[in-house]
Amino acid sequence: MIKKDVVTSRWGNKEIVTSPSYGVIKSIFIPSKTRIYEWEPLISIQTDEGKEMQISVGANGVIESFAVKVGDRVIPGSVLAYINEDKLVSGNH
Repeated sequence: MIKKDVVTSRWGNKEIVTSPSYGVIKSIFIPSKTRIYEWEPLISIQTDEGKEMQISVGANGVIESFAVKVGDRVIPGSVLAYINEDKLVSGNH
């Protein structure tokens, strides 16, 4: 399994998580409306090369929603999830 840390894009008070590659959503590790901590695994993608890529993000907050579900096809830049960032300082769990 490839572990991939993804940098989010900020929009207002939300962090937007996008796909780094072509592939299919294999797993979603954390349900919507759940707190996520920096670099915690979020989603896995089965890449077109047949490798599983585990996506983590450098943001703390609550997952507002996912824009994908298991089995969805994604391309680089596809929105995967929206995170409501909170004021926790990075590394303080």
